[in-house]
Amino acid sequence: MSKQRKTYTADLKARIALEAIKGQTTINQIATQYGVHPNQVLQWKQQAIKQMPEVFSRAPARSAQEEEELRAQLYQQIGQMKVELDWLKKKLDRSVDEKRRMIEPDHPRLSLTRQCELLGLSRGSLYYHPRGESNENLQLMRLLDEQYTRTPFYGVRKMTAWLRTEGYPVNEKRTRRLLRLMGLEAIYQRPRLSHPAPGHRIYPYLLRGVPILRPNQVWSTDITYIRMMGGFIYLVAIIDWFSR
Repeated sequence: MSKQRKTYTADLKARIALEAIKGQTTINQIATQYGVHPNQVLQWKQQAIKQMPEVFSRAPARSAQEEEELRAQLYQQIGQMKVELDWLKKKLDRSVDEKRRMIEPDHPRLSLTRQCELLGLSRGSLYYHPRGESNENLQLMRLLDEQYTRTPFYGVRKMTAWLRTEGYPVNEKRTRRLLRLMGLEAIYQRPRLSHPAPGHRIYPYLLRGVPILRPNQVWSTDITYIRMMGGFIYLVAIIDWFSR
C-alpha cells in the first residue's frame, strides 16, 4: 500500500515561514511542533524571503465590480470635461460684460458656479447691475452741456468754479468725471498738431478745386447729440452740399 503524501495549506506554510524568519525558535523545534521536515521549513523560509519584494511591489488587486465603477467614473469625468471644453471654446477672449452675457442659466450640465470658474468671472459680477446717474448728476450734466456750448474753451477748473457760482458745491473730481462721461473736452491750442504720426498715410482732399454745380453731387455727414429730459440722444445729419 502506497504512503499518502501530506499536503499543507498556504496559511500553514506562511505561518511556519514567518516563525522561521523571526528566529525566536530553532528550525528543528519548528519542524517538531508542526510535524514537518526541517528541510521543508528552510525551503518555505527561503521562498517567503525571496517573494517578499514582489508582495510589496504589487498593488492590491481590485474586484471586477470596483474596476467597473472606476471605469464608469472616469468615463463620466471625461464626458464632463469634453462638455466644459466645448462650451469654453466659444467663450474665450471677451470682456466682462460679454462674459456675463455668455452665461447660460439653463445649461443642463454646467452649473452657474462652474461656468463662472471656466470664464474667470466672479459670481458677484454676474449679479451686479450698475446704477444709473442720480437726478442731481443729470442736472449738473445739463448745466455743463449748456455752458460748454457757450464757452467750449472752459476746462475742469473753470467749469467747477462756474458751477459753484450757480449754487452747486461740487469739486473738480466730480466735474471731470461728468465731462468725461459726456465726452466733452476743452478746446485749446495743442502742441505739434501739424506733425502726423510716423507711417500715417495722408489722404488727399478730393474736393479741392471741384465746383459744386448740381444737387446730388457731393454729400457729407456729421454726428452730434441732443440733450433730452431723461438724458441724451445722438443725431446724424446727411447733407447735400449744393441744396444744403
